[in-house]
Formats: sequence, structure tokens, C-alpha cells
Amino acid sequence: MTLKELTAHIAAEFQKHYGRAPRWIVAAPGRVNVIGEHTDYNDGFVLPMAIERYAIMAADAPLPGSVSAQSKINIFDAHFDETATIDISAPVTKGTPKWSNYIRGVLCGFQNRGVKIPALDVAFMSTVPLGGGLSSSAALEVCTATLIEAATGKAIDPIEKALLAQKAEHDFAGVPCGIMDQFISALGREGHLLLLDCRTRKTELVPMSDPSVALLVINTNVKHELSGGEYAERRAQCEEAAAKLGVKSLRDVTAEQLEQGKGKLSELVFRRARHVIGEIERTVHAAEGIRQSNWPTVGQFMYASHAALRDDYEVSCAELDAVVEIAEDIGYQGGIYGCRMTGGGFGGCCVALVKASAVDSISKTIAAEYKKKTGIDATIFSSRPASGATILKS
Repeated sequence: MTLKELTAHIAAEFQKHYGRAPRWIVAAPGRVNVIGEHTDYNDGFVLPMAIERYAIMAADAPLPGSVSAQSKINIFDAHFDETATIDISAPVTKGTPKWSNYIRGVLCGFQNRGVKIPALDVAFMSTVPLGGGLSSSAALEVCTATLIEAATGKAIDPIEKALLAQKAEHDFAGVPCGIMDQFISALGREGHLLLLDCRTRKTELVPMSDPSVALLVINTNVKHELSGGEYAERRAQCEEAAAKLGVKSLRDVTAEQLEQGKGKLSELVFRRARHVIGEIERTVHAAEGIRQSNWPTVGQFMYASHAALRDDYEVSCAELDAVVEIAEDIGYQGGIYGCRMTGGGFGGCCVALVKASAVDSISKTIAAEYKKKTGIDATIFSSRPASGATILKS
């Protein structure tokens, strides 16, 4: 659904559930990271794009008459037909259902800022695929924050909003995520990618307005259950490399310096560092390639990123590799410039830079070949760079 169709749909769902039209409608997008994987906790650069898939909320103040209604937020999940009630007369705490904790964390963040949260009736849904590494949780958090802005009439700085949403994920969902997901959901702009310096939190909009290209998101529909701790393990290996090389983080090391210090590192830790240092460089160069609409060069950086994630960082899996191999077989002649896994790894999605005119034929080929190789149906959609969080009705 387009954002316009989604707006009409959630308004109708609100009307059906609460018996009246909503006063406010807000939305926030999911994201795909075009390049810059596992660089965020190494103070590096990331290059995400807001996608045309959204968390969307419709809301109104509760009807007068009920005293209890004035101290509660009632939430109806229109997709899964579930409800949650959150008491706002006291500090908001964790609760059930599980998905409500993303919302609760944001409400708590506003309370901590001294904002008086109004009672609300809310209907929400999301078109961001769950569990595919496209930041459905960040979209929900930023959407909630945007609703509170709309309902109170008090806008907060978008960077503060992103950080409030990130803290909600840390404290209420127990996920120690970096800053990328919430930043792109809050600060994204239509027709642009966002180059984010994870050390300084400085952002730069990178125009991607060439209508001849699109990004294709290929969800492998697998998520491998790991033995646990892989993410923490990679992080510790990066910290070990930085310490042995005498720097604060791998952001401060060049490829030449890494080569010179190779003797100080185990072979495994060296490879982990080689991915990160190379990926930070690839991300900056890819952003420059996008500014110049140099799509073949950007594509090569994407392929190089995947190879390093697969071989040096070892966070890919057979299904992600299969998608990239299929993309390489289709090649430039078939309309694909580049392809790589995106997200934390071990499943989830790949992202491909493609000729817009070939989206349908490429999607069909990838779907058929992936099914042949793995026996799994992939979910594939294309997206142009979307707008960040927005108030659609106030």
C-alpha cells in the first residue's frame, strides 16, 4: 500500500474499532542499510535509506465521561487484532503484550522529559516486515514519538527523538542497538539516503533522485537461531583489535596501519578488523558514487561488502549467499549493479541496486532461482528513498 492508501486504511480501522474518526494520523518508515554493516559500534559510517514500508497510527482523545479513560492509552493492533492498555497516571513500566514494550519505552522517555502524556485511543498497523532486519521496531518507536508530538503540540528535535526511541529499545526491549535505525526513521527525507557518522552523530543527506535506479529488498525468509553471543563476540573482537593497535576504535585505523600491526593480532581478530576498516572506507566511497550517479562503482562496493561480511566477518549464511550469487549471475547486462546482505546477518534480507526498468524481470528471476536453490519462497519488493517520520493528519 502507498502511504496515502495506508492512511485511508488505518483511518477506517480506527473508525471501525472506536466508532468515530481519528483526530491524528502519523507514520514512520522502516529502513534498509545500503552499505556500512557492523561499522556502527566501531564509530564508523552507515548509509541507510528509509523504505516505503511504514508503522502508522491513528488516534483521538478518549470520549468524555469515563474517568479511567483519562489516565490510559488504549492501543488496537489492527493487523493482529490485539489490544493493549497502558496506564499513564504513574511512570510507565514494561508490560504485555510484548510488542507494547516498544510503545511503553517511548512513553516512559517522554515522561522522563517532563511531558504530560494525554490519554489516547490508538489504532496502529505496520507494513514493515517483522524479523527481516528492516527495523520494524524502530519504525514503531519513532511513530509513537511522532504521535505524542502531534497530540501534545510539542515537537522535539529529530535527533533527540531518535535517541529517545533508541533508549526505549535498550531499556524496554533489551536490545542494545546502535543509532542508525531510529536516526533514519526520524530524519529520512524522500529521494535521499542518510550518511551517518556514528561517532559524531553528524548526518548528511545524500541525494538519490535518478529515476533510472531502484533498490530491491530480498527477504530470504530465514533467520538462523544462533548458539548465542555472536554479536557480542564480534564486538569484543573489534575492541580487542583496537586495544592491541593502540586506538580508541577501529575508525582510527587505516588499512595500511592494520597491515603493519598484523603481528599483534590473531588471524581471526585481524580478519574481523579488516572487514570493519574496509567497510568504513567502502561506505564513504559508495556515498560519493551515489552523489555522482556512478551506479556500476556503487554496485562493486556492495559486492565487496558482502564478500567481506561472508569471509572476514562470517555473519552471512547459505541463503544470503545464494541471493548474491543469483544477482551476480544476472549481472549488469540483466540490470543488477550490485547486491549484498544487509542487517546483522545469519538470515534476513539482501539489498540490490538495480535498473528501475528491470525490477519486475529481476524479481521474477531471483524468486525462481532462490526457490530452486533453497526450497524457500523469498519476499521481494522495490523501494525508492522514502520520507522519515511524518504527521499525516492533525
